Amino acid sequence: MTTAGIVYRPRRLRATARMRRLVAENRLHAADLVLPLFVKEGITAPVPITSMPGQVQHTEATLRDAVAAAARAGLGGVMLFGIPAVRDAVGSQAEAPDGVLQRGIAIARAAVADVERETGRPGPVVMADTCLDEFTDHGHCGVLTPTGEVDNDATLERYAVMAVAQARAGADVVSPSGMMDGQVAVIRDALDDAGFTGVSILAYSAKYASPFYGPFREAVDSALQGDRRTYQMDAANGREGLREADLDLAEGADMVMVKPAGSYLDVLRGVADRSDVPVAAYQVSGEYAMIEAAAANGWIDRKASVLESVLGIKRAGADVVLTYWALEIAEWIA
Repeated sequence: MTTAGIVYRPRRLRATARMRRLVAENRLHAADLVLPLFVKEGITAPVPITSMPGQVQHTEATLRDAVAAAARAGLGGVMLFGIPAVRDAVGSQAEAPDGVLQRGIAIARAAVADVERETGRPGPVVMADTCLDEFTDHGHCGVLTPTGEVDNDATLERYAVMAVAQARAGADVVSPSGMMDGQVAVIRDALDDAGFTGVSILAYSAKYASPFYGPFREAVDSALQGDRRTYQMDAANGREGLREADLDLAEGADMVMVKPAGSYLDVLRGVADRSDVPVAAYQVSGEYAMIEAAAANGWIDRKASVLESVLGIKRAGADVVLTYWALEIAEWIA
């Protein structure tokens, strides 16, 4: 015992930057990060997303550049969202071989291959959002009944066709995000039957109905009226999120996801503790917008806040983090 009566001095391990680096329990790596990207049909120049400063709706040409930049930065993946020029009640363009998302997938795969040849390093995995909300004229994630409710089983049939179209276009990973019951099993069967046994499924397992999706609605020109509370999860429920993840694991999900990340770190921790596959978390548009707005007003340090927010998601158990700051983070930590 010292004269001061202090036996333990944990501050020794915080005394210098060198020491803090040595004993850090969690680290960020570019390969853990996935960059969401939007590609819009019928535009000739990128369209800024006003509620997400620094983010844009890409043309097909600028999408190629963005994917190439992600590849050179060593990112682990890109997640593609398509915004079609024409929408209908069943989201027909979601499965069209020449639809905007399928074209985007092919462009991304080509860009990755080019950079892999250039650098000799593995490029990012090409992921595709497997949901109908960007493609329907009502903005819901599925097919509607005559009374306006989302028809779970009819929607599953659409997801199966959409997933196969994405795989055929070159997606490494399809990502059902609609929170329909049974979606992973149906998609797995469809992919296997079509010969795409090597295409992985990233299941949005615990996806909560959240106001933090607000800026994303602008990003995809959403036509949604009302809300999605009959299929996305209630913010009050934690155990239900674990049950949803368990069901997706039982159906054969290759990865599971919690979304949003920041408000559901407890659910993320619970899913990570029980999952035997990689766990992802999506730092959503509203989380991005809040930090950007506060930083723009000089209220917080932007870089430090971004890094802390993503490190917190990693600490809670995420193996993979989807974040709109992925490219910047990769540059900062290079």
